[in-house]
Amino acid sequence: MSEIPAANFIRNIIANDLAAGKNDGKVCTRFPPEPNGYLHLGHVKSICLNFGMANEFGGSCNLRFDDTNPEKENAEYMDSIKKDVHWLGFEWHKLRHASDYFPELLEYAYQLIDQGAAYVDSQSGEEIRANRGTLTEPGTNSPYRDRSPEENRQLFDEMVAGKHPDGSHVLRAKINMASPNINMRDPVIYRIRHAAHFHAGDDWKVYPMYDYTHCLSDMIEGITHSLCTLEFEDHRPLYDWVLSTLETPCHPQQIEFARLNMEYTVLSKRRLIQLVQENHVNGWDDPRMPTIAGLRRRGIPASGLRRFCEKIGISKADGTIEISYFENVIRDTLNTEAARRMVVLNPIKLSISSLPEGYEEIYRLPNHPQNPEMGEREVPFSNTLYIEAEDFSENPPAKWKRLALGESVRLRGSYVITCEEVIKDEAGNIIELKCRHDPDTLGKNPEGYKANGVIHWVSAPHAVDAEVRHYGLLFNQANPMAAENFLDTLNPNSLQVLDHAKAEPATRADIGTSYQLERQGYYAIDPDSNADKLVLNLTVSLRETGK
Repeated sequence: MSEIPAANFIRNIIANDLAAGKNDGKVCTRFPPEPNGYLHLGHVKSICLNFGMANEFGGSCNLRFDDTNPEKENAEYMDSIKKDVHWLGFEWHKLRHASDYFPELLEYAYQLIDQGAAYVDSQSGEEIRANRGTLTEPGTNSPYRDRSPEENRQLFDEMVAGKHPDGSHVLRAKINMASPNINMRDPVIYRIRHAAHFHAGDDWKVYPMYDYTHCLSDMIEGITHSLCTLEFEDHRPLYDWVLSTLETPCHPQQIEFARLNMEYTVLSKRRLIQLVQENHVNGWDDPRMPTIAGLRRRGIPASGLRRFCEKIGISKADGTIEISYFENVIRDTLNTEAARRMVVLNPIKLSISSLPEGYEEIYRLPNHPQNPEMGEREVPFSNTLYIEAEDFSENPPAKWKRLALGESVRLRGSYVITCEEVIKDEAGNIIELKCRHDPDTLGKNPEGYKANGVIHWVSAPHAVDAEVRHYGLLFNQANPMAAENFLDTLNPNSLQVLDHAKAEPATRADIGTSYQLERQGYYAIDPDSNADKLVLNLTVSLRETGK
């Protein structure tokens, strides 16, 4: 049974627009990230929405880099964004840069100047901010507000030619300094920056501001539905003012939706940059990070992220998703998609004395017990195995379902064994268990006695050395940003490393391959893996474990 899509008010708006014949029956969206950092879980929601709506209604979606800030943007971030969008399963109609439109944006700025709708302000940045007013107090007109169009054009020409230093002048829209919406109080639309641009080169000495650039870029591309998060709702009047004042050939509709918020997670790009630059994490793709790169490295499947976004829906109401809900969606997805493997995290040696030295045989076990289409893999068995140390107890509690002295368990896919001897070192640590097997129990239950349970194992001569990284929550408070300093809420135990694990040979696979490790959880192969050691990252536990 297919899942019923969650509520999505934007889907309804687009459907109604099409029914009314609006936009000539076209749907064109865009995903417009700024290449000043890696994308995160919040962007996943926007990607799925913009590309999803375009696909659903037979339209198109552009990937556009809103690259108007040359000091903070670079090609590394741009390349990571393209990789992330593709990995999530989407293909853009056109790849664009806002900087591609710099010549056109400049011409529109001159049009505003000639209309008397923009002026060059020579106040300092501090003066402009001081004269902007407050939420309850109107702003104060700039002393340069009444410059003539001719003077403004001449000064702006000089700005464009690079004749003035950074911060000496700005170009402002001439709207209303008494507007109750602070964004409409003569916003800056161009500033001087003597800085090379990673895409546009080093010819530009003035750069447009985001609010001015975004609406015109949408218009140039023929975007029909400009989908933004709620923080841009107060910017919509400026979006509409620019397009209406310039009498542009089309006027895209900006629609705002609630951004994604989740417990124990920081989704501020500025804070994520801080975590990386101050080495609180091991780079943008640290599996504890909510970046798409980090989620991918942790083993979160793209299908799980798409499913998560569809299930939470699209609304106008802000809210916070419980981390357990996110993990349950990922767990359910991996339960269907991930092959099974046996890996012993904390190994103890087990010898089967009833088998001859050097004994080996090969089992064929299913990759997935509920999905025969996933095939089988070969699993070697021998007289010397590794089992989990926690699967043996010298003093077992009541209802113990694992191995104990004189007790029996079934080895997954193999024989029932009985423990006959415990060998310890001089310090009293258990170093080996001596067991016998029942040859009549392969593929069938024993007669005359009852096995306590089923445990996993790995053949010692065939074992692959593995390092297992257990990633927990990066923060130990549900809302890290509520703290005076969010760094104070970092979880010092967010990474635990087990460096003596043993894996069955079939665990070796391509980087990023996900498995359900028997009785352990869902794990993915990390890029740090090499010929000598397999590295596995915990994606999510088999069941909800609590905070």
